[in-house]
Order: sequence, then C-alpha cells, then structure tokens
Amino acid sequence: MTAKILIVNVDDNDGARYAKTRILQSAGFQVIEAGNGTDALAMVKSEEPALVLLDVKLPDINGIEVCRRIKSDPATASVLVLQTSAALTSRDDKIRGLEGGADNYLAAPIEADELIANVNALLRMRQTESALRESEERFRQLTDSIEDVFWMFCVPGIALAYVSPAYDTLWGRSRAALNERHDDWLEGVHPDDRAHIAARWQALAADPSYDEEYRLLLPDGKVRWVRDRLRPVRNASDQVYRVARITSDISRRREMEGLLRAADNNKNEFLATLAHELRNPLSPIRSAAALLGMSGPGAADLQAKAKDVITRQVDHLAHLVDDLLDVARISEGKIALRTEEVNLGAVIAQATETAGPLIAARGHRLEVTLPDEQVWVSGDPVRLAQSMGNLLHNAAKFTPRDGRIAISASLADNGMVRIAVQDNGIGIDEDSLPRIFGMFTQAAVPPDRAPEGLGIGLSLVSRLLEMHGGRLSACSPGIGMGSTFTVELPVLRVECAGSKPDQSRNAAQGKSGGLKVLLVDDNADAIEMMGFLLAEMGHQATTTQDARRIVALAREQHPDVIVLDIGLPGVDGYELARMLKREPELASIRLVAHTGYGSPEDRKKALDAGFDAHLVKPAEIADLEAALRG
Repeated sequence: MTAKILIVNVDDNDGARYAKTRILQSAGFQVIEAGNGTDALAMVKSEEPALVLLDVKLPDINGIEVCRRIKSDPATASVLVLQTSAALTSRDDKIRGLEGGADNYLAAPIEADELIANVNALLRMRQTESALRESEERFRQLTDSIEDVFWMFCVPGIALAYVSPAYDTLWGRSRAALNERHDDWLEGVHPDDRAHIAARWQALAADPSYDEEYRLLLPDGKVRWVRDRLRPVRNASDQVYRVARITSDISRRREMEGLLRAADNNKNEFLATLAHELRNPLSPIRSAAALLGMSGPGAADLQAKAKDVITRQVDHLAHLVDDLLDVARISEGKIALRTEEVNLGAVIAQATETAGPLIAARGHRLEVTLPDEQVWVSGDPVRLAQSMGNLLHNAAKFTPRDGRIAISASLADNGMVRIAVQDNGIGIDEDSLPRIFGMFTQAAVPPDRAPEGLGIGLSLVSRLLEMHGGRLSACSPGIGMGSTFTVELPVLRVECAGSKPDQSRNAAQGKSGGLKVLLVDDNADAIEMMGFLLAEMGHQATTTQDARRIVALAREQHPDVIVLDIGLPGVDGYELARMLKREPELASIRLVAHTGYGSPEDRKKALDAGFDAHLVKPAEIADLEAALRG
C-alpha cells in the first residue's frame, strides 16, 4: 500500500481514535480524523477518501445514519465504509450495520493485524470492482461501436442480459421491444428459416453453442443474410452461467458467393458450348475430308461438294475465333475503331448479305425497311456491319424454319436512329433479359433445343455499339413469342434521297449391301456429308432436317439404324428416342446418338433415354461403323 490511500477515522473516543490512527499509519495509510458524524460527512465530501473507519456510536449522528448518507449520495457512494463498535457487538447489531450500507462490521476489541487485514481486503475488493467496471465500460464502448450485434443471455432461463445498439439497424426492430419480450428477435427471422432457428434456440440447454446462417425479413420487405454464433461462458466450476452471441451481416458475402457461382456456371456452360460449337463444324469437315479420298463414278462431284462444305465450315470456325479475339481485345482496351462517315443503308445491306446464307438455309423470310432519307452516322463501317450481321445471324439461328425476320431503321426525336431486328423465334424469358448481354451467358432455351453459339455475340455487339456512342436493348413477350433487339446510334446527318430501291427480299427456302440408315440433323452440311460418307461405306442413307417427321419416316422406310442429333429444333432428342422405343414396330431399330456433347453425364443420359450407342462429333469412320453395326 502507499501513503496516497486516504482513510477517514471517525470516533468520538479520543483514545480509541488515536490507537486506530497509529495502526493505520504504521501500515502506510494516510489518515485524517473526525470526532462526530457531521465532520465525518464533510470530510468525506471534500477529501474523497478511499475508506471510512466509522464507529457506530457518535454524539450527533449515529454511525449507521452516517453510513446511509455516504452510500446514498452518488458523489460518495463508492467510498468504502468499515464500521466498528465496542458496545453494539451482537449478531443483530452487525446485521443492522451491514444492511445500512456498511461494507464490513468489526466488533471491539479489534487487534491491529485484524484491522489492517480487513482494510486491505476491502481495498482489494474495491480495486477489483473498479477494474471490472472499467473492463465492462471498455467492452460496452467496443460493442456499441461495431456493426455486429453482441448479445449476452443468462442461463438457465435464457434471459437477455445485454444487446448492443447495432441490433436496431441489423434487425430493423427496436431494442425496447426486445427488452419487453426477449424472443422478439425471432419475429424478424425469415418465415422459411424461423422454425429451424427456434428449434436450435430451444436446444441450448443440451447444446449451448451453434453457428448458423439464415435470413432476416426486414419491415420494408428486404431480405438480409446473417451469421449467428453462440458460445457458452463458463465459471470457475466449469458451469455454463451465460451464453455470448454475435450476429454479423453477411449479405454482401452471400451476394458475392452467388455471383461467383453464377460465373462458375457460366464458365462451365461456355466450355461445354465451345466444345459443342467446335465439334459441329468438325463433323462435316471430317466427313468431307474422308470423301476427298474417294474414287470411282461421281467422285469428282462428291469432292467438289466436300470442298464447299470444308470452306463453309472453316469460315464458321474462323468466325468463332474472331469473336473470341474481339472480346479479348475489347476487354483489354486494345480494339481501335476506324471511324468515318457511314451510310447506314450500306451497313444494313452488308449485314443482310453476310447473314443471307443462313437465313436462306433455314427458309426464313427477311423484310428490310429503311427510311426514305439517307441516314449517316459516325463509326467504323466494318464493326457496325459486324454488329448488325450478328443480330441477324442470331435471329435466324433462334427462329424455327420458315420464320419471319425483319430489320427496320427509323429516325427518333432525340437525334438517334433506331435499328430494330425482330423475329418470331423462340423468344427470351423474363429472367434472362437482364443478363442477356453478359459475357458467356445465354438466354434459357426450351428443353427441346440445344444451346447454340458461345454466348459472346450479344456481349460483343453491345460493347461495340457503346464504343460508337450507342446502345443495344432487347425485349420479348416471352418464350415462343419472338424477340426484338433495338440498336440506337447518334445521327451524324440526314440527306434526302431519290427513289429508294425495294428492300424487301425473301430468302430461298432450304430443302435432301449395307444398312438402311435414317440421318436426322439440323446442320445441312453435316447431314449432307454424312449421307455421302455412308453411301461410300456401302450403306443406304435417307436424310431429314425435320425431326417431327422421324416417326413417319421410320414407319415408311423401316431403317435398320437411326442416327439422331440430340439438339434439334422443336423436339427433345432424348424424348424422341423414348418415343421411338415405345412404338412396338419401331422398338427394334438401332438408335445412335450423334452429338457435340460428350461428357460422361451426356453419354449416360443418352443411354438411359434408349439410345444404343453414343457418338461425339466428329466421329471417326471406324467408330461410326461400329456404332451402326452394334
């Protein structure tokens, strides 16, 4: 102890007061004296001692009343009071003194070491209480300043002892209501999660800890994800007497996890689609290459057709690679526009010419409508034609045969020109519209269609148009109801034109001992080359691009084998296989799946649907022969 610790010694007996003062001073305490209660109260207020050694019998105010006044005054309530008495030494006297607020009560005669031990014990207790109060205050300041909610519950009744102010913000509910009803927080838990969390809470007696993630439903209808952790607090006897709880807002983390999952799904879908898109042209190329080595009657014609197929399919592969490279260049800021004054009519004409072969092959009717005036924009003519051609290509690709595609341009009041590409194809569902221009994403397609393209075309078009100061938007009434893609570009100038050529055009409609083989594929080149190849292998091949006729053709021609592409427009290849196998007169026909999807899951799905063999495009001749023969 140090001399800085001040004690007030109060006793009306001079001898007794002197003796106690000497004992305390010899122990290193600073002591001041008072002979009555009035002086003692004044000294306590003015000197702020650590302890008052207070005799019960005083001439003006008895010691019990002096103690009560000290403890009832907030300014002096923390001062320790050690009461002593030589006369009032009974058990009841001690109880009355302690109930009056004294921290301890000693009956005379008091030995010197007993007095010092009691004073030191009281000072240690006060020091511990002060340290605890400081610790609690620091803890409260910490919990009040963090965004997490900190809770403390008493055991076994699970009564709320403390909750930090962050509760009001995180839960969107009042702590006042929580203080009135300790389980009010449970009302803020999302209804779908509430029963589970309530059950975990009720099981705390058996397991006083958990780590759960669940949703809160805020008063404004918003949903917030939280992580809730509960841990037991044990006493010296290792008994749980409290549980501490921390609740954190993890909405942002959950959102990022969702984005990462979506990105991972997009990546996987892109890689699968890339494999499919590469295998599709490789299949007719391989068949055509095999035909180039054929000899005999008609070999020259076959080789010429094979050469045309290889040229077309290599162009298709080059287009895929160009799209990938363009996206990479744009992402890295390396693409440069060769800007000049561009006649919009010429751009649209070039785009329709580029997409014309596909539109014709699918038998679509194309309508082109341009303004009477010549509309000029500032941009890169190659990139603008590429963008319009891509939109027309998509429209043709996602529209069933004999569809209608229209491209129209009109002047808007805001100094922009609008170019709309409309089709009556498969459409886009409402959930896909917001993400349709994302990289490597594709709109959901009906189950009877295989995804087509790499999912980069629209993203590429959107970015190219943004580089021209324009924008691309999409709308669709829904699945099966067509789509409209609208381009807006700033107008440079408008010029009056003479007579306008007729821009309506119609694309031409597209049309077709060994085993009898029925080939079904919507890729015209692939089916033609496969047909030629099968003929050279000694088989009799019949081809069709219309999967809806497969049952009728099978009944009519009784083929030995049907080679069927799974991703066909208008029908699910797997369901088609099941349907064929259900027909008694067709069940014996051998079914060979010929597809760009080659994962083990794809193979199992095909066999489960009734296919007898599964070939991945492009198939080797030996594998094809083996699949046909079984």
